[in-house]
Amino acid sequence: MIKEKSNKSPLMIIFLTVFINLLGVGIVIPVVAPLLNWTTYNAEFNMLEGVSKDSRVIILGFLIASFSIAQFFGAPILGALSDRYGRKKFLALSIFGTLIGYLLFAYAIMIHDIYLLFFSRILDGFTGGNISIAFSAISDLSDEKTKAKNFGMVGAAFGLGFILGPYLGGKLSDPTVLSWFTASTPFWFAAALTALNLVFVFAAFPETLKKVNHTPVSLFTGVRNIGAAFKLVHLRTIFLVVFLLTLGWNFFTQFFSVFLIDKFNYTPQLIGELFAYIGLWSVIAQGGIQRPLAKKYSPLGIIKVSAILIGISLPLLLLFPSSPQVPASASYLFYVLPFLSIFQGITQPNVTAVVSSQVSETEQGQILGINQSIQSLAMAIPPIVAAFIHTLHPSLPIIAASGSTILAWIILVAFFKNKKEKQAFN
Repeated sequence: MIKEKSNKSPLMIIFLTVFINLLGVGIVIPVVAPLLNWTTYNAEFNMLEGVSKDSRVIILGFLIASFSIAQFFGAPILGALSDRYGRKKFLALSIFGTLIGYLLFAYAIMIHDIYLLFFSRILDGFTGGNISIAFSAISDLSDEKTKAKNFGMVGAAFGLGFILGPYLGGKLSDPTVLSWFTASTPFWFAAALTALNLVFVFAAFPETLKKVNHTPVSLFTGVRNIGAAFKLVHLRTIFLVVFLLTLGWNFFTQFFSVFLIDKFNYTPQLIGELFAYIGLWSVIAQGGIQRPLAKKYSPLGIIKVSAILIGISLPLLLLFPSSPQVPASASYLFYVLPFLSIFQGITQPNVTAVVSSQVSETEQGQILGINQSIQSLAMAIPPIVAAFIHTLHPSLPIIAASGSTILAWIILVAFFKNKKEKQAFN
């Protein structure tokens, strides 16, 4: 059995893995929308020259969604294989897939190959199970006294990666920072970090699996999880709330870059700075606000307030007219986004807590696996729908985000009964 005192090295490798993963996710954000956008300021960003504005937006939506769709099918497979054959080898395989994905994405930008761009995102998504494997490894390394602390460290890696990722993506793609920076530079940088991470895993990460678990390996595990959610009568309502909240937040985050470009002519650098700002306030919420709230209020009580505040805050982003004067016309965003980020930052962990509290300890793995599949599906849908409705009006994705969030709140308040039933899976 692996002793806690020897956990520092593997836990740091897990921290690094999660951080680099979120760093890569963040790096994509300020680059991918301008890459396929109709307004270009750098020749390398003009991936779809001659394609209409509306078609570019729709292609962008499918490109963003391709990663989440692939992850919906791929992550459960890698997680199940790691249960059978060990964490280390499949963590390494997952990181290697991410590495190849970054290299192919960077090369696709250089040669303007949209099909290779799609393939690279699908590959990265399908092999992007390193987060779920990392969580499994933490469980292997932790006991009841250290689990909360160790998962908290990973939460910090999430936050740090999402702050630095967009910021670096914007800076590394801006030739005004350094003349040789291009749209592909952030992905070469992410590939280099991922390669270093792969070396660390091979050199310093011990096998953490204590007991082999013959978890079924299937391409359709995610689909079956969605089906299982509908069979759990007393959990249908909270799963629907999880789906709608995730759907709403991703309507906002996954197409907000397009909104910023269309309304304020934002550059990748400005997009990166704004998303880093969002990430910063989310970390403040989870690190500084969530804990005192949790001491006074129940998770369900917090969600009943925070969810409706998200729904109300989202339309505030639409109050001001567009203008080419970016700093003057978009400065109000820096006043609205902290509230939005804080409300979301305290909603997400409390939703997971409510889901977890509905079942017994022996059912935690199954119920949280179903919850993760629901969230993955809810992340895959918004980019495609948002792309089509954006062609009707740029504000519609944000309106859809608000509507989905408010609907989730209504269902939570009107229909959800916070009740644990012993025979959850009978």
